[in-house]
Amino acid sequence: MSSQNDFLFSNEPKKDKVIYEKSWKILIVDDEPSIHDVTVLALDGFEFEGRNIEFFHAYNAKEAIALLKKEEDIALALVDVVMETEHAGLDLVDSIRNDLNNSIIRVVLRTGQPGQAPERSVIKKYDINDYKEKTELTSQKLYSVVYTSLRSYRDMCALEDNRKGLERVIKASSEIYKVQKLSELINGILDQLIAVLYLEKDTVYVNFDSLAIEGVSGEANILAGTGKFSDISGKDPFSELDSEIIDLLKTSIDKKSFVSKGNKYAVYFSPGGTVDDVLIFSSHQKLSDDSIHLLELFCNNLGIAYKNLLLHKEVDDTQREILYLLGEAVETRSKETGSHVRRVAEYSKLLAKLIGQPESVIELIELASPLHDFGKIGVPDRVLHKPGKLDDEEWEIMQSHASLGETMLSRSDRSIMNTASIIAGQHHEKWNGTGYPNGFKGEGIHIYARITALADVFDALGSKRCYKDSWPLDKVIAFIKEESGEHFDPNLVEVMCDNIDSFEEIMKKYPD
Repeated sequence: MSSQNDFLFSNEPKKDKVIYEKSWKILIVDDEPSIHDVTVLALDGFEFEGRNIEFFHAYNAKEAIALLKKEEDIALALVDVVMETEHAGLDLVDSIRNDLNNSIIRVVLRTGQPGQAPERSVIKKYDINDYKEKTELTSQKLYSVVYTSLRSYRDMCALEDNRKGLERVIKASSEIYKVQKLSELINGILDQLIAVLYLEKDTVYVNFDSLAIEGVSGEANILAGTGKFSDISGKDPFSELDSEIIDLLKTSIDKKSFVSKGNKYAVYFSPGGTVDDVLIFSSHQKLSDDSIHLLELFCNNLGIAYKNLLLHKEVDDTQREILYLLGEAVETRSKETGSHVRRVAEYSKLLAKLIGQPESVIELIELASPLHDFGKIGVPDRVLHKPGKLDDEEWEIMQSHASLGETMLSRSDRSIMNTASIIAGQHHEKWNGTGYPNGFKGEGIHIYARITALADVFDALGSKRCYKDSWPLDKVIAFIKEESGEHFDPNLVEVMCDNIDSFEEIMKKYPD
């Protein structure tokens, strides 16, 4: 009976060793064509970790620099010291390290005139990885130099990828409970796994409801990807991935285990419920037991993170729904429609985004704006539902809803409620200072309230009420423009008018 840690590999017939399409790139820099020919001949049939080599040729330092700028992943440069000048090769090394800022490429100096550049002084002064006289570079020694250089290059790339992956993990971990940040976190961890295990860079992480694999129902989603899959996060795997990978996905889910096909592997795990996740990757060498254990540990820990994300999302969705319900309850009492608060929230969110507010602020405004009229809960029905014009006393009572809402919402120390308190208290203030309850003016009115005030009036004018018909959009826009600098922040008015199509889309999406 298999244990929890057993992995099932699909049965595959033995095959000849695979040479993958991607090659190690080697640059030969020498002014003697014969040296190029001899080097290529000596390394005929060379391979390292299942990959062959591809040669690039330069006959002077200028040509070498041009090639290095064009081909950024050259692994090794075999550089002659004496070319167009007696120290052209040394100057080239200096340019590679300092001008091109390339510290990863391995550089081996070759010279036929060792007296021109003594080995000890050259190694000490220049950042090279080896120094050889051409007379000592037999075919076998050249093979050894290239092999060790490529191994060193591979390790340098791994360290750099690991550093970049760690940087992405650190940046994303602070906001792991946001789906887009979880994807970034996974990408960062994948970068590190690729570097540590020497995997191919093309990995894809798929998350889906188990029902979706049969194409019956459920959702499938590429949660993260690296290499050639880096630009398809959030998309449907069945439309983005080739048939070979999809078959591997299905096999992994069917067997609920680690499976392989050729040089491709699938790591399966389930965060819980009907959700299944699969990590697909390629490796140019057989994975060790330690490597498999590390991948399994990654998936198990990621499963825990994903479960926590789902729980956090559930709490967040519940909080969002409660805020909408509270806003709708208030609007229903004042004979407004529930769609009004949803449109105001969407308008406010869009305005905040268009003026460049931070993502955290945009979310706060979206969640808090439905409570802009929360204080109406304390306004008597005789005032709130009076069909005719309000007298002075009644108008004073009606105006009190702003201060009342601000006071009630300020009792919470939650950031959403604090934002809602600001909006409730100031969304009837006017840019010219004639609003209520405090007569705030211009930028003295909080940006949260200025945004929601414009969104609220825009929606009120464009919506049908028991006491009025809806205004046509052109009339609404004309009124908003007239009140620019009087009632509304002129910058917000300009932004709204410049993007009016987007606001109209929201209006159509949430009809009364």
